[in-house]
Amino acid sequence: MKRAVACALILLSGGTPCVAWAQASRPPIVSVSHLAVHAADPAKSEAFYVHGLGAVKGADPENPAGARYYFSPTQFVEVLPLPPGPSKIDRLDHAAFNTTDAEALRLYLAAKSVAVPAKVETGADGGRWFDVVDPEGVRVQFVQPPAKPPAVAVNPLSSRIIHVGFIVHDRAKADAFYRGVLGFRPYWYGGMTDDAASWVSLQVPDGSDWLEYMLVAPPDGRGPPPGMSQATAGVLDHFSLGVPDTRLAYTLLWNGDRLEGQKETPKIGRDAKWQLNLYDPDGTRAEIMEFKAVGKPCCSAFTADDPKP
Repeated sequence: MKRAVACALILLSGGTPCVAWAQASRPPIVSVSHLAVHAADPAKSEAFYVHGLGAVKGADPENPAGARYYFSPTQFVEVLPLPPGPSKIDRLDHAAFNTTDAEALRLYLAAKSVAVPAKVETGADGGRWFDVVDPEGVRVQFVQPPAKPPAVAVNPLSSRIIHVGFIVHDRAKADAFYRGVLGFRPYWYGGMTDDAASWVSLQVPDGSDWLEYMLVAPPDGRGPPPGMSQATAGVLDHFSLGVPDTRLAYTLLWNGDRLEGQKETPKIGRDAKWQLNLYDPDGTRAEIMEFKAVGKPCCSAFTADDPKP
């Protein structure tokens, strides 16, 4: 309401209200909200997210055909049925980040010449959101959580999604959007060899969660390259749960008989953080990762503070 009054006063003085306001300030983008993925068998997905990862299942205020699997009141994985038509290799539907003011962010992006919808959507829970499309056609959603988010018990495995990642072909184009327009900040980059980046991590502007570019060729591509398998696409399109100790997390899962069908064990990644890769029934990777590195990472130093539990 205060913003609307201010815009009206600017209009009376001969200015352009909403654009002038939007250009002045970008509202905070504070954390990862969720990753939305498609599932061929929702019952199998539920078993993985609830029994395997300990998430709390809830209704989906955005899409009644879907379900949300909450790790905290404002972070979850959204599981949607497969869309009609030929099955896609890529199970990713969209990635989402939390903001304090969805409408102000919509106006800000419009002022930056980003195509935005005519209005912000409002869900049954009071949450608000809108979607944009990034330079490679990935749908990105910005969410203003409801004033009264659902009560979610502390998850003994993890109550924090610390990053989401997806396929990116052109780092420069992605940077122009995520860094140039949105204000994401460098955190770390690395690869299988020291001389070529495969992963680029950018923290949200006003928090410590991050987006990870999963770089693939060709530079002018979109989505999974021709010939990529569903399994490989699932490795690249992923989310990560933060834990203080990955080996203790693995022990918790082992003792709870929660590792059925999983083949990997904890290891130290190229970023020098302990991690454990688990996979949902459609191949989407859930990366269990420690908050801090245990040594020196490859390729580059960390350039921002680590996330905290």
